[in-house]
Amino acid sequence: MTALRENHGRLTATAAIASVAVAAFLLLLKAFAAWHTGSVAMLGSLADTGLDLLASLVTLYGVRIAATPADHDHRFGHGKAEALAALFQVALITASAAAIGWRAVVRLGADQPTADAELGIAVSLIAVVTTFALIAYQRRVVARTGSVAIQADSVHYQSDLLLNLSVIAALVLDQFLGLTGADPVFGIAIALWLAWGAFRASSHAIDQLMDKEWPEEKRQRFLALAAAHSELKGIHDFRTRRSGSRDFAQFHMYVAPEMSVRAAHDVMDEVEAMIADEFPDVEVFIHLDPEGHIDHPGNKLVETDVTPGWFGKRP
Repeated sequence: MTALRENHGRLTATAAIASVAVAAFLLLLKAFAAWHTGSVAMLGSLADTGLDLLASLVTLYGVRIAATPADHDHRFGHGKAEALAALFQVALITASAAAIGWRAVVRLGADQPTADAELGIAVSLIAVVTTFALIAYQRRVVARTGSVAIQADSVHYQSDLLLNLSVIAALVLDQFLGLTGADPVFGIAIALWLAWGAFRASSHAIDQLMDKEWPEEKRQRFLALAAAHSELKGIHDFRTRRSGSRDFAQFHMYVAPEMSVRAAHDVMDEVEAMIADEFPDVEVFIHLDPEGHIDHPGNKLVETDVTPGWFGKRP
């Protein structure tokens, strides 16, 4: 499991470095294009790319912290640094959307034409190709690691694809078709899209910080696998959460009351081994209970019971 976590850490760090490199390259390219074209849509794209660079630097820092092994003060590791980095990105994206929207509204009544459409379109096409390649790589990393920081980073780069296509459309309509109001209108549309992307990205980060349970389908697969052991008499108090690219699961399992401590511990080791085969990135905590034992309910709202071949809930 340690080797797997180290591999996840390398993958997320490499993806974050790639994101920083792409953002820096596009920032220089778009600054040149915005200066020559005077397009508010291009200016919005430039502002977004500038924030992309800052966000990507924060993401790189966040995933490096998240990959740090657990220590005395952080026994569960540093995985939530990814969620904090993702929320920082959300704040930057929201600020970018507000600034672009305001600039576009002001530009609506100014009737100021754009220039050098060919340059703006060429730069935007380069940005589209570069961004698409980065997103494809980020998706592979997210699929392998589940990193919420890289996922949030990918969300705003997905928005960049539409943003750059919008810049192309705005320049074509403004200079080639004579629709001078198209540029600020597209600027407003870009601002709204960025705001929506920020809202979507924030939900994943907040879910991690609030220790949201796994999706039900994943929970049921996990329970069915654990309950398949012939010596296991049932499961209750099953709880799950995610921190960065790491998953955690804990539950109480029933064994026969007459079973010795060593025999029960062997069963627990076998259950853990079965789980590790299908869920190698999950850190599992198991508490042993003799069959028929009922924990004091305390402030527990729901305990999930599972016996082989049966799933249900009890208060």
